[in-house]
Amino acid sequence: MAAAAELAAANIPVTVFESARQLGGRARGVSYNDTQLDNGQHLLLGCYRETLRLIELVGGDVERDFLRLPLQLDLHHHLELRAPRLPAPLHLLLALLNAKGLNWHERIAAARFMLALRAMDFRLAQDMTVAELLKLHGQDADLTLKFWEPLTIAALNTPVAQASAQVLLNVLRDALHRKRADSDMLLPRIDFTALFPQRAAAYVERHGGQVHLSCGVDAIMPEDIGISLQTAQGKQHFSHVICAASSATAERLLRPLAGLTDTVQQIAALEQQPIYTVYLQYPAHVRLPHPMIGLHQRISQWLFDKGLIAGQRGLLASVISAEGIHQELSQEELARKVANELHEEFGIDDTPLWSKVIAEKRATFCCAPNLQRPATQTPIPNLLLAGDYTAGDYPATLEGAVMSGVDCARRCLPGRK
Repeated sequence: MAAAAELAAANIPVTVFESARQLGGRARGVSYNDTQLDNGQHLLLGCYRETLRLIELVGGDVERDFLRLPLQLDLHHHLELRAPRLPAPLHLLLALLNAKGLNWHERIAAARFMLALRAMDFRLAQDMTVAELLKLHGQDADLTLKFWEPLTIAALNTPVAQASAQVLLNVLRDALHRKRADSDMLLPRIDFTALFPQRAAAYVERHGGQVHLSCGVDAIMPEDIGISLQTAQGKQHFSHVICAASSATAERLLRPLAGLTDTVQQIAALEQQPIYTVYLQYPAHVRLPHPMIGLHQRISQWLFDKGLIAGQRGLLASVISAEGIHQELSQEELARKVANELHEEFGIDDTPLWSKVIAEKRATFCCAPNLQRPATQTPIPNLLLAGDYTAGDYPATLEGAVMSGVDCARRCLPGRK
């Protein structure tokens, strides 16, 4: 939808084929028990300029659509870090030096590490795992567990022992190094289908395009001039095609095409990491101390109070990123364990009125060092590839997905390559 909106803004009519009944993919709204949910809890950063620009382009209002919070990291009873409203990177250095839950040695070590990264311009001569980089710069085990590990999993959805240090540095560079507002945390007040793709579809249609739901693509057929698609509506011809499907679907569609062996192999080699979201609906009076709060060494990693964020009183969401023991539990067992953690951590004695577990087992690719990701431009000139897994500075994030879509759209414009 980012690609479609960008082309529509250039007054180029586009046709979108969406295999699902609603738009959004892994960032979509879900209705359950007359309650509007998301298939996962998404947090944007102030540095997500392309995503925020496109939301505004298609009719959104960033200040109305999000709860904006200054950078903060709360692990209940273990760490409290809050950035003051000062210029970057001073705001982060003071936040680290004043962090509660870290001893003085750990605060100084973390601040020195950030200064060292800045001196390196956030570039490594050779990529390595985050764990290796932290050890190299004297970040001890307690500091890693309380600060760097939660940050890495939240940003890359990959454990520190497997995660690319360079990709993490790219995120830190853009979020913490330039402007203070870049590190702001934006929590959506409405579901993600309504936030962007639904508005983008209306925008595309106002600019002469079409959006077809429940209409997937069965085959991509390059021709002497242009490309045809085989869909449930028959064969249709286009000048350019942007394949913006999941990595698994893209691999299936591209595998029969001559000249794309390397691209297909790169997609097939991507390992996947899950994200589980556990929703618990409590009585309306139940609330958390903050809109977003983390837990230390628990199954739940991050908790979101949808009452404080979106006015959905009593609705709490627990997010569990990357692989772990939670995958061995049934959904009922997982919901009970999350409820028990809420009771033990916050004294919530009420029984949830209902629960809903949403398991995205292929939520993101495993963001490992030196990962060879496919380019947006395929060897077929008018066939492009969009997705959060394509080559770029970012891990599998909304901004990464949007940036790839915008790049593909601009490559389709007349006179652009």
